[in-house]
Amino acid sequence: MQIGFIGLGNMGGPMAANLAKEGHDVVGFDLAAPMPEGVTKAATAAEAASGADVVITMLPNGAILRSVADEIIPAMKQGAVFADCSTVDVESARAVADQAMEAGLMAIDAPVSGGITGAASGTLTFMAGGSQEAFDKVKPLLDIMGQKAVHCGPSGNGQAAKICNNMILGVTMIATCEAFALADKLGLDRQAMYDVVSTSSGYSWTMNAYTPAPGIGAKSPADNGYKPGFASELMLKDLRLSQQAAEAADADTPMGMAATELYAQFVEAEDGKGTDFSAMLPRFEKRGRS
Repeated sequence: MQIGFIGLGNMGGPMAANLAKEGHDVVGFDLAAPMPEGVTKAATAAEAASGADVVITMLPNGAILRSVADEIIPAMKQGAVFADCSTVDVESARAVADQAMEAGLMAIDAPVSGGITGAASGTLTFMAGGSQEAFDKVKPLLDIMGQKAVHCGPSGNGQAAKICNNMILGVTMIATCEAFALADKLGLDRQAMYDVVSTSSGYSWTMNAYTPAPGIGAKSPADNGYKPGFASELMLKDLRLSQQAAEAADADTPMGMAATELYAQFVEAEDGKGTDFSAMLPRFEKRGRS
């Protein structure tokens, strides 16, 4: 396929490179990031989108997505697919999809899970919202960039799935870190706690696959000085999106709200910015009950 790819940073760059490696003709645009190997540089976002069968975007937020959409939709050919892989608010995702469809295009919102490592290795999970026709056209590309793509329903549902997933992730990471810190204060060996919890009712992805305690369980950023695999400020962004969506939907999410407040304090008032989101564990280690 002829592919336009806009947003070639830590995530978009390796995703575009993987498409080029599989023989697709990829034309890219980014304001600052270098072109990945095999990707042809465009002078503007509109140039990257012109003539493409599929245009993929990987952008920081909904406001930038809307701005880029205004630029590229008029340049896209009829019947092409606008596939946004950014993590943005549901309202922006649906507004851009409506704008694309009004222009005779197809649209998919397909945020990802798997981080920088998954982008490089082509093992991302995509959560896609949009028509079945649009999903079917884009799926061969998603299968190159990832290991799983789930069609979640109409436009915006990909973002809804991502937001719900990461709200669970933020809440369970905090609970896991609290439990390790409590075990320390109770004199319970961390390895013993892990051996019990990881095989009993406390089992979770944050305990078993992304253990926040160094030297315990799965290899994780905790074993690398909490250098980010998934940065705390990105978790805060996703949690804020979850609460924005909850407010719009009149949904009661007290645990999500509490997790948002804790990550906001950690990132904005403490030393959490630039650390992995599992660095909540050393934060709790240093704190008493207050």
